[in-house]
Amino acid sequence: MKEFLNSLLTGVDDKFIKVDEREILRVLETIKAVSKHKNKYYLNDGYICGKLDISSGGTGFLMPYDRRFKQDIIIENKNINGAHFGDIILAKLTNSKKARLHATVIAVLVMANETSVVYTKKFGMAIMGVNITNGLSIPLKASQKSLKTLPLGTVLKINNLDNDITEVLGTLDDPQVDEKISLAIYNKKDKFTKTCENEASSFGDSVDKSMYKERVDLTHLPFCTIDPIDAKDFDDAIYFDKENRVIYVAIADVSEYVAAYSALDKEAKFRGFSIYFPHKSVPMLPRSLSENICSLNPDCDRLAFVFKISLDSELNAVNEELFEAVIHSKKRFSYDEVDEILALKKQTDKEIQSWILPLFEITKKLKINRLKNGFDFRSKELRMTIDEGGHILATRFENETPSHALIEDCMLLANKAAAKRINRGVFRNHAPADLKKINLLLDDLALLGIEMVYESDLVSLIAKIQQKADEIGIREDVDKLIIKAQKRAEYSSSPNGHFGLGFDLYTHFTSPIRRYSDLILHRLLKANLANNKKLFDYLLLDIENTCTKLNELEREADRVAWDFMDRKFARWAMQNIDKTFQCYISETGNQTVAKLDDELKGARIFLENYNCPLLTKVIVKIKDVDLGSAKIIGKVIEKLDV
Repeated sequence: MKEFLNSLLTGVDDKFIKVDEREILRVLETIKAVSKHKNKYYLNDGYICGKLDISSGGTGFLMPYDRRFKQDIIIENKNINGAHFGDIILAKLTNSKKARLHATVIAVLVMANETSVVYTKKFGMAIMGVNITNGLSIPLKASQKSLKTLPLGTVLKINNLDNDITEVLGTLDDPQVDEKISLAIYNKKDKFTKTCENEASSFGDSVDKSMYKERVDLTHLPFCTIDPIDAKDFDDAIYFDKENRVIYVAIADVSEYVAAYSALDKEAKFRGFSIYFPHKSVPMLPRSLSENICSLNPDCDRLAFVFKISLDSELNAVNEELFEAVIHSKKRFSYDEVDEILALKKQTDKEIQSWILPLFEITKKLKINRLKNGFDFRSKELRMTIDEGGHILATRFENETPSHALIEDCMLLANKAAAKRINRGVFRNHAPADLKKINLLLDDLALLGIEMVYESDLVSLIAKIQQKADEIGIREDVDKLIIKAQKRAEYSSSPNGHFGLGFDLYTHFTSPIRRYSDLILHRLLKANLANNKKLFDYLLLDIENTCTKLNELEREADRVAWDFMDRKFARWAMQNIDKTFQCYISETGNQTVAKLDDELKGARIFLENYNCPLLTKVIVKIKDVDLGSAKIIGKVIEKLDV
């Protein structure tokens, strides 16, 4: 939508306007914000489009799409006219003698969210709703009499059009409400419609391979899966033919069960990604698919989409055959079990043991080759354990182990192979960091004693930074800063390479149970295999917008998981007011943020009136907690010399 609204500045030809854009255009025509000249539509002078931000004080700030505006534009609260945080709006510039430009909201063109989450709070004699994401208080479409029957702190989901209450989620003081809040903020759903559930369960529980005679029968090969110990769905299985140096990467054939434009497909497209909480997952597909007939469970036949990748003596992929198959996973391993096998501390099935050890040696060499152009970041993923009451039991960082590396390089081979087969579709691109971010990184590194001079070869520069960090023993901390300076990897319909991995072509093929991007790709690859150009082109309809939406949904899925953990940390902090903990500074700028680095790790603590370099170790006292926003406020009482 941003591209369309921007293009109105230079004129949009009537014949190139898409369906969803035409709906917006009708709104703009109705309020006379656009004019038509020689079959082209232009935005009239004085109007401006952009995204709305709203401060905690209620003042709006329009971030214009028009690049001629170098600053955001102020919209006073009285001129917001019912628009919400994150909405794409049309505003009209107003006459003002003030230094900053001011505007009034004329129309909401695209709502960021159809709903909001609020909790009830008393203001004087009135009960109002306080928006959980921005702290703004709003009147609710309900009588004061009915609102007063609810306990204060009741969490409500409301319709953004008229502030009508659509659902009562629970109360703020109940830990079980956290999951509902995190999902509701981003309009995510846990349950599926009956239509989706019926469609999913219609495929049954088992695969009869005699019904799939056109598929390659690989059920005689000893495939295995390697996943976290608590995994419920298994996207991928591997097998290595060591005599011929051939790696088989078998991926759950979800597209066999989820047809394009079916009810299941529409729901999967709406969700985009599975969401993972510490205690459960919210799957993209119903569990009768994601944890059953689609999942490559052990000891049963399953449909798979397989890459058979042959390597030469230099470990280059010389043949990458793709086909539909039936496999029979012989073993379900956890990462820990495979680590013990690789360390020769544990024996397993002899047939699997015979190939998994030589495969590990192959993948170690593949990684060495890959890192000549890509990067190895020692980042750790935070894991949280919660009890049945919804409180934190413990946190830990999950380190990459040999088993993780083995699986990763097998999946990378398959993803690269898939990307080579199409020139348009769904690619995973990662652009190099821009000059501004690299210069900020170099400034931060200088404070840590790493003096580096900018060079245009970023691969070489980052390698040198990591080498210096290794020498002084702060590699993990420095990798955090390098990752922070990177751009985010994104989906696109055209290939632009993956900077972080050092690949010219890359896509996501290996997780169709939990990523819609991979499901689309599977359909495109099948059309390509069948030489069905008509179907291939049909599947590509509106692919640019689909990729844009996938990027948004991916960020939302991450935010839901982070918001949930923030809420658990906030409840923990409520029990630890005025206690002190060791932290390190993780963010500086408008607000300094410390990360908890004590027995419990990972909580963000917002510091008032404190500035110091990134990664500085400090002792922080917890001063206050806002359960609604899940915000922990702290004060530095000691700076540690380390």
